[in-house]
Amino acid sequence: MNQHHESSGPVGEQQITLRGPAELADALPYLMGFHPNDSVVMVALHGGRGRFGGRLRLGIPQSPQEWASVAEQLAECLIKGSERRGERPDAIVIFLCQDPARGESGSQTMERLRPLAQRLRTACGALDVPVLEALCISGGRYWSYCCPDSRCCPTEGNQMALPGTSVMAAAAAYAGIQVRGTLREMEARLEPLNTGAAADQQRALDSAGAELVPKILDEAGRKDVARETLGLARRLMKRIREAPVAAPSASDINDDRLISHDEAAAVILGLQDRETRDKAAEWMEGPEADSALRLWRALSRRCVAPYEEHAAAPLTLAGWVSWSTGDEPGARVALGLALRVDPGYTFAQLLHEACNQGLDPETLRRCLRGERNARAGRRPRPDRTRPRSVRPTATRRRKTPSGSARPEAAISRRRSGRVSPSRRGSRSGR
Repeated sequence: MNQHHESSGPVGEQQITLRGPAELADALPYLMGFHPNDSVVMVALHGGRGRFGGRLRLGIPQSPQEWASVAEQLAECLIKGSERRGERPDAIVIFLCQDPARGESGSQTMERLRPLAQRLRTACGALDVPVLEALCISGGRYWSYCCPDSRCCPTEGNQMALPGTSVMAAAAAYAGIQVRGTLREMEARLEPLNTGAAADQQRALDSAGAELVPKILDEAGRKDVARETLGLARRLMKRIREAPVAAPSASDINDDRLISHDEAAAVILGLQDRETRDKAAEWMEGPEADSALRLWRALSRRCVAPYEEHAAAPLTLAGWVSWSTGDEPGARVALGLALRVDPGYTFAQLLHEACNQGLDPETLRRCLRGERNARAGRRPRPDRTRPRSVRPTATRRRKTPSGSARPEAAISRRRSGRVSPSRRGSRSGR
């Protein structure tokens, strides 16, 4: 077994030392906040003790022909992103998580994914960052692609630790951190309806599109649609907020019942306008954040076929509110789905990268507050109580001016010191 030590802080200020593949494999759900399924996970390590830094997750490409290009992109994204923060990784840990296919054993899954692990290791090495460990997790067992010693890393793999029995589990329990379940379970809350109501929702989207799209393409009509969209969204948030509290298992069903097909369609179509979406992003803190998040989740579920790509806007808003309120795992899942339905959605791209790099959402919150104050003709008030942030020290490195900067610009400026132009004009949802 490769003897190495990683000192991490995934559960607040407490420092935890992980030794060897077994403890690394067990730590993965606590690093991500959920159990990844069908995923490549890469985690940057910094310093001599291997402090955990940026991390990213991507679904494992089904075609092995894509593995070489995907490996290069992932390595560059993690390493270059860390460099932009001034913290080039000293090493990287790789996890390949996939349950065995029908008729396949865990060992066979591990061997099938070995070329992908090798391409990832090669891609990181080409950028002069070594891979400290590469693990495959499948069927409740784990394998090391880096350890050649069959005495500690046998071909049949090693059994994962029982839930709740590891040092990481104990530290997470002490800190009050819970693993949310599997990635599939978290994604299911945001995926399109597959019930009989899907056909009714499609017809409502068809009707709303025929009515609203011509208006959105007209300058005067676009302003009217924006005003109506935001007004309706606020009424829906109020309806959600004032509804009787439902059990967690029934909360999504209850929210779906509170929103009609026509109402959902009108807001979904209205959010395809970028400026309207950006104004909706201002509902990211305080008492309105929870009802906004529930609304964006409900609207994501209403983007039924053939309107799946329209979900990029509500999914990105759900990811943004989750990140702004401190729910990084929920943010990563929502933003990952947004990029799955529309890989070129600029706002989701920038938010996803910023969240994975552990940046402070306060930079963007300040930008959005400035826009809201500017429209209202108010002078911004100094923050007496600073909202929760991921890394309080990050925002002190560079100040972002408030005012008319768009959210995409604020994130890009915070990330690289320059403003990236949007992929489309102001009428685009990107």
